[in-house]
Amino acid sequence: MKRRTALRAEWQAFLGEFSQERVPLKAEVLATETLPDFTRQHVKYQVEDGVFTDAYVLIPKNATDKLPGVVVFHQTVKTQAQQAAGIDASVPELMHGVQLVKRGYVVVCPRCFIFADGAGYADWVKRVQQQHPTWTGMVRMTWDGIRAVDYLESLPLVDRERIGCLGHSLGAKEVLYAAAFDERFKVAVFSEGGIGLTFSNWDAPWYLGSRIKQPGFGHEHHELIALIAPRPFLLLAGNSADSDKSAAFVEAARPVYELLGAKDRVRLLNHRQGHRYPADAQAAAEELLDRHLKP
Repeated sequence: MKRRTALRAEWQAFLGEFSQERVPLKAEVLATETLPDFTRQHVKYQVEDGVFTDAYVLIPKNATDKLPGVVVFHQTVKTQAQQAAGIDASVPELMHGVQLVKRGYVVVCPRCFIFADGAGYADWVKRVQQQHPTWTGMVRMTWDGIRAVDYLESLPLVDRERIGCLGHSLGAKEVLYAAAFDERFKVAVFSEGGIGLTFSNWDAPWYLGSRIKQPGFGHEHHELIALIAPRPFLLLAGNSADSDKSAAFVEAARPVYELLGAKDRVRLLNHRQGHRYPADAQAAAEELLDRHLKP
């Protein structure tokens, strides 16, 4: 446990410290749409003093009891959270939020900050760093994930003890960091995010930046999986960003899971169907979420 505490501190020192104050959400519903199986709301809420983000909230039809909640992080796509929320229905398998709300989850699909209007990805990072000079882009993404849980917890229908997260590609990267740094995520599903630092563009300024390529940088992402332990972590690979070689990261973290009596709660599934979220991946993710978040 001492090593895990040290690891968290080392990663935090590299990434930049999170905001010390959680300002009021000041949440506002911008629009509401009633669909046959669920209600979809477009909302905005405050993540830092004077800084707002927006998200889509999906609520099951006729929901009355306390329900589990899931934060769904979207992939890199122009329609951003609208894809996960089902407004952009061009790729049905990536409508994660719709899939989950139909299973009885309250779902929040937040927009990643680099998809705000008015600037490019790297320019948005520069704007964040004007306020937080030590922050990497990944800190802002992680902080927004933490605030998404705060928003979920504010909803009367949501059971605070049953919250998970799921993300594909860019969204998977957010899952890894959000779950590592916020224990309120009881389950994490990482789909084709490229778990290794050399597997995808982790050195981009909106993620971790070029420092990860400098001599002496001695960290890798099995350490973050270890920070998630003993909570369930599913890594979905498709022989694209992730593949059988991603198993090394799962196995490197497994001793921590074993030490905490949860050796079977960390797993790799390679569906071998490319940078996708096909039916067998969806089934595995939903089985895991249902098993640990539903009574």
